[in-house]
Amino acid sequence: MTSVLDIVAKHKIVAIVRLDDLSTAECIADALIDGGIRAIEFTLTNPDAVATIAEIRQRADDSVAIGAGSVINAEQVWAVADAGAQFVVSPVWKREVNTACHECGLPFMPGAFTPSEIQNAWEWGASAVKVFPANHLGPRYLKDVLAPLPHLRLMPTGGVSLDNIRDWLAHGAFALGVGSSLINNDAVADRDWGRLRENARRYVDQLA
Repeated sequence: MTSVLDIVAKHKIVAIVRLDDLSTAECIADALIDGGIRAIEFTLTNPDAVATIAEIRQRADDSVAIGAGSVINAEQVWAVADAGAQFVVSPVWKREVNTACHECGLPFMPGAFTPSEIQNAWEWGASAVKVFPANHLGPRYLKDVLAPLPHLRLMPTGGVSLDNIRDWLAHGAFALGVGSSLINNDAVADRDWGRLRENARRYVDQLA
């Protein structure tokens, strides 16, 4: 069976869904998957996220990795693990989240900003490090960090778009966290899932 990290490494894009409700999230997930996206993160900033993860995990096949984002405590880790989440993302590194992820056997991608924060997260066993907020740094930052620390897996998140996706990858990104530029708010508001699917395909095509 293909591991979650293998899926992320191969397909590069982790779609970040900040959903409004369960039915909307299901439609978003279907459109993204139909458009070729193979890793989706549902953020716990919405109370329906755990139920959504459970529902989408039942529907998605093994080629798709479903994870939880904005996880900030151990209780949330156990909840999303029970729901079937396959990876955990956080905007920060916290010891209790790190420990719970290892106990659950879930890949953990904590957020970090400076080289020291990034390296410390890695040494604590991060599967990859979410460089956040990346829009304040730019692709060159990855190259500068990776020059003395080439062992790191970095996933810039924040400000990633169709216009710069290739730049991020060219400068060493392991994967990319992509939110509103991929999941267009107007398309979601109009429930225009075809538009969302085509936008996903445009992102996937950039990786071809």
